[in-house]
Amino acid sequence: MLLKDGLKALSEQRYSEAVDLLEEYCQTPNNFNHPNYTQGQKALIRAYYANGQTEKALALCQEIAHDSKSQISQWAKEYLKQQSVNLQSNSNVEEESPKVAQKAARAAQTGVKLVMGGFAGSLALASSVTISLLFGMVLTASFGVIFILESNEPLLGLMISIGLTIIISLASFFISPWIMDLIQTGLYRTRWVTLSEVRRYSPESAEVIERVCREKRLKQPRLGIILDENPTAFTYGSLPNSARLVFSQGLFTYLDDDEAATVYAHELGHIVHWDFAVMTVAATLVQITYLIYVFLNRFSRGGNDDNKIKSAAGQIALVAYIFYLIGTYLILYLSRTREYYADHFAAETTGNPNGLSRALVKIAYGLVEEGKRTEKPSQLIQGTRALGIADPKMASSTGTAYRIASDSSQLGKVFLWDMFNPWGWWMELNSTHPLTGKRIRALTTYAEHLGLDTEFDLASVVREGKGLNKTKLYGTFALDLVLFNAPWLGLILGLMIGGILVNPTGMKVLLISFPLWGFAIGMIAQTLIMYPNFGQAPKTDILSLMSDPYASPLRGRPVRLDCELIGRGDAGYRFGSELKLQDSTGMIFARYASRFGPLGNFLFGGTQVDKLIGSQVKTVAWFRRGIMPWVDLISLKNSNVTVNSYPRFWKFILGGLAFVIGVLILT
Repeated sequence: MLLKDGLKALSEQRYSEAVDLLEEYCQTPNNFNHPNYTQGQKALIRAYYANGQTEKALALCQEIAHDSKSQISQWAKEYLKQQSVNLQSNSNVEEESPKVAQKAARAAQTGVKLVMGGFAGSLALASSVTISLLFGMVLTASFGVIFILESNEPLLGLMISIGLTIIISLASFFISPWIMDLIQTGLYRTRWVTLSEVRRYSPESAEVIERVCREKRLKQPRLGIILDENPTAFTYGSLPNSARLVFSQGLFTYLDDDEAATVYAHELGHIVHWDFAVMTVAATLVQITYLIYVFLNRFSRGGNDDNKIKSAAGQIALVAYIFYLIGTYLILYLSRTREYYADHFAAETTGNPNGLSRALVKIAYGLVEEGKRTEKPSQLIQGTRALGIADPKMASSTGTAYRIASDSSQLGKVFLWDMFNPWGWWMELNSTHPLTGKRIRALTTYAEHLGLDTEFDLASVVREGKGLNKTKLYGTFALDLVLFNAPWLGLILGLMIGGILVNPTGMKVLLISFPLWGFAIGMIAQTLIMYPNFGQAPKTDILSLMSDPYASPLRGRPVRLDCELIGRGDAGYRFGSELKLQDSTGMIFARYASRFGPLGNFLFGGTQVDKLIGSQVKTVAWFRRGIMPWVDLISLKNSNVTVNSYPRFWKFILGGLAFVIGVLILT
């Protein structure tokens, strides 16, 4: 009762009463091990600040921040940062905490309609066009089957297969929430809670849930909490009235009440927009196009003696496969569009686009911080990547910048790549989420529409972006795209040339030799560009690398870094060879490549990595940036051992081997 009454007094701005109630709760020994004790500590700190008892709030924050075992130690550092307190001058906290300006304001009222502008197309249009095109692709491929097949039996088999696909998809559509419930409980130990418990964590989040469900006439979603300090939230289900809304403990560790509420509003936006149903139907249609491709591809290679029919079946199979690829990218586009609309819904519902901007950045920061605490990647984050509010692969650059940012311009420099680098647009095509910089730019625009000061000064970032060297950004992009895919483009080109020459020469081996030569030439050309000379690699830091607007996944930038090796970066766990490096400005993943190939990587991960973790290392590497930044290691050295990495060795070997085999086949 003390905690409940204290939280109520705090939400009603009866700060003195809240302090008395929460102090009594936090000082009662029997409550020390209670699951809600950390919530009481956080509420007491807020009450102290609100009541003008700054010294007490600061003292309690520092006490919690010193305790490495406390679940809310990181939250305490965050709260200190939000009050514009420099931790380094006031405490001996082990890790440096981010230092940014005071929060930007929120709108005086909620529900104000906001114009989306050009950030995303119409969600209804995107949904209808995607489903219509996918349906048209399925229909076209089906008609192709009907017209080219004389036998009813193959057609009947196809119809049965499509019927089963639809039935299974519909069954999955309706029973998937319960299957996911079992997975959530078994794998992530999700605990289902009431709205009252959500209110204890975040009063405004509970208010948002109640208001949205009342206004939209929705059944309250089933609410879950996962005891994991990685901050995330996600929604799943089949229909709006059977939705589940799950959040992690880390969401409340890293976010304040108003920020958590915007995350809840975002997830409620997915429910209101029927995102579950649309994505399920779209995914089913893509599965059918793939099924048609598989069926026709097998038929074209079967025992039918009619070569004309087999040839036609092969051609339609190719068309079906192209439809499948197009459909996959349509779904990814639809997924990104719905994220923009969920952000827009949250901004309108809460009147707090600045709060969601902060939440996205702090979630990225939390993912980076939690990633530093463990050698193993989080099962929760790996398993819910497509469902979560943010893509964890995009977190490292944003979270790293936020960790040390003293003003928004430092963070904004990281967003330059998201907003202006053509590789950002290209890499985003394969992502379920828009790039973070683009989402925050949209939210900043909504804040401006509401007449609010903005959390991040993206106007200056945009001005800086417009001043970037356009030739350097775009001049070689088309060529770089070709080089990025050069081995496979070379293989296709070689196949075409071989096909042209095979008729006049009668040498069918040209269909093998030329593709191998094309692949070899493409691989060697790509490798020469990807791994330039590193003899004069300059010394730098991780944040500077992440702030490079010209960074590319193709053209590696030679660098030297002095870091700590803090753990493994991949899901291989015990034998994983991908590493995590950290310096005073941030964390980055490092890829090791043994000269003995996958077996060498396996042995390195199993025998050497554990001995290196925790040591200070000097590295030489090539820096790259795609959806996430990383470095390809050249060498890694600590006080005892030097580890050499050979990322280009096997590329040259593979290219050379393909060329030699092509020659041997021809001779």
